[in-house]
Amino acid sequence: MSTDYIPAKDADFDAWFRNLVEYVESKTDKDNPEWPRIPSEDVAKLRAAYEAWHEAYLLTQGPHSSDLTHEKNRVRKESEKIVRDFVKEHLHFKPVTDIDRDRMGIPNHKQTRTDHIDVHEVVEFELVLRNIREILVRFWIKGATHRAKPDGYDGAVIKWEVRDTPPADPEELAHHAMASRTPHTLEFNESERGKKV
Repeated sequence: MSTDYIPAKDADFDAWFRNLVEYVESKTDKDNPEWPRIPSEDVAKLRAAYEAWHEAYLLTQGPHSSDLTHEKNRVRKESEKIVRDFVKEHLHFKPVTDIDRDRMGIPNHKQTRTDHIDVHEVVEFELVLRNIREILVRFWIKGATHRAKPDGYDGAVIKWEVRDTPPADPEELAHHAMASRTPHTLEFNESERGKKV
């Protein structure tokens, strides 16, 4: 049985996707945003993905040629990637709540804690600008002559946010990623160019 949160059937996907977009738009309304950290251009990209999907889907609701089915499937694949990226980037962090995720049909993080290995190593890192809107995070164990991760570790957790002031606590940072190898690339939107990370 599939555990994917995105519905498999096209009709279910269409209804789920529409609900997700409308819910996000209601929470990021420019006049009274409850989720002000989500960039309006990301919301617009999500809306455009839904509109493209819905249009392709409607063309297959009735007698149609196989090329329309192929186009619908292609657009769905692109739309699913946009949705997954949006969910991963914006919807698993505060101020989005468990109730919000339930209403959008997105799974919440499990509440039971996983046992972790005690970390005794100190990590050193450097940030390197690469290309446009990209930062490479190179990290290693302090004093090590290699960059291999220690046995039993999955990698390093990298936390970041684009903001004007430093956080009082690392928990305030909105984004995080598990970097399984070094270097790890952070990519940013055009609207974030020139800002502080």
